[in-house]
Amino acid sequence: MDKTSIIGLILGFLAVGVGMVLKGVGVGALVNPAAILIILLGTVAAVTIAFPGSTLKKVPALFKILFTEQSTTNTKDLIEMFSEWADQTRKEGILTLEQKVADVKDPFLSSGLQLAIDGQSPDFIKDIMLEKINAMEQRHEEGAAIFTQAGTYAPTLGVLGAVIGLIAALGDMADIDALGKAISAAFIATLLGIFTGYVLWHPFANKLREKSKKEVLQKEIMVEGILSITTGDSKMIVREKLGSLLSSKEMVALKQEDLYE
Repeated sequence: MDKTSIIGLILGFLAVGVGMVLKGVGVGALVNPAAILIILLGTVAAVTIAFPGSTLKKVPALFKILFTEQSTTNTKDLIEMFSEWADQTRKEGILTLEQKVADVKDPFLSSGLQLAIDGQSPDFIKDIMLEKINAMEQRHEEGAAIFTQAGTYAPTLGVLGAVIGLIAALGDMADIDALGKAISAAFIATLLGIFTGYVLWHPFANKLREKSKKEVLQKEIMVEGILSITTGDSKMIVREKLGSLLSSKEMVALKQEDLYE
């Protein structure tokens, strides 16, 4: 489970709820069926119009990505793995890595390694693998764009909900007390629209993009690692090449391990 997503949601709801209470507004005011219908159903309607069905089918999977941790290999572990493969290749030949293919769970890494074993040129391998990365980035961006658009539509729908509420409130101005309550309720739609847009949908889109960047980095390390093996780089060169992608702290730890080898 992605704890930051859960914590962020809890803090967001607490901020609004506690803030309302401190301002003297009852949290029960948020229970406004008309406003909820306009914002949530209106946002769903707008997004449905904006995107094809093939893209919208990804929404359940996108929520799963948002609230679960990605099962990616640690960057440092990847460098260690490629260093060992490079050393094995220089000593025994690249064909000895064929037994490793079956053990690799990542389809992207497995296919790239198989291309190297099959004797494909480094340029060909690089082109194929980068095309796969680009295709993956496009798929990820399509998913993030759904939430970005939802975050754009929701606040505007909040204004629409407020206008509808004001029209209803001003339709009968005989009862001043009822008028005040009606105007107050009208602005609940605006509150819900801004909240869902800027506390839910836009942050969701950003989280998806950040997770995509992390996965792309992992894939790029795999590409560089396979190319290094194909060109016969030594273990130390592989570690230096791929180690440049680590943080300074991780790089120091990796170099410290080298001292004890």
